Amino acid sequence: MNNDINFSDLLKSNGLKVTKHRTSVLRIIVESNQPISAEEIYLKLKENSISINLSSIYKILDSLSNKNIISKCILGDDNKTSYEITSSTHMHHLICKQCKEVFPLNDCPLCIYEKHLKDDMDFDVTDHKLEIYGYCKNCKKNKK
Repeated sequence: MNNDINFSDLLKSNGLKVTKHRTSVLRIIVESNQPISAEEIYLKLKENSISINLSSIYKILDSLSNKNIISKCILGDDNKTSYEITSSTHMHHLICKQCKEVFPLNDCPLCIYEKHLKDDMDFDVTDHKLEIYGYCKNCKKNKK
């Protein structure tokens, strides 16, 4: 998905009422280049002079997640839930332990393993998540 999403159509097609707050939350998630937490969404809305309380943001995120418009992911050592727009392909992430930046992995390294599980163990994998922790090139450079 890109930044040219028609939020009204997206909400309506999923049976949700189009509101300023839902549209604003979706816009912030789409514009974020990595998964974003409810607290970060709240701060960005405040910066844009949009008045909303944090509990309303959580309600919006739950409704968007329940309709599979956004995906929840728990990243990092703090187990904080973050959100990203649901894409047709599932995403995995590299997470820098120092700067906490999240880098999406475009390819799924587990597809071959899933086939092995199906063929050898007759196990149907329906979903998986992969997060790899380490240090990004900028943090490694700054350590030297």
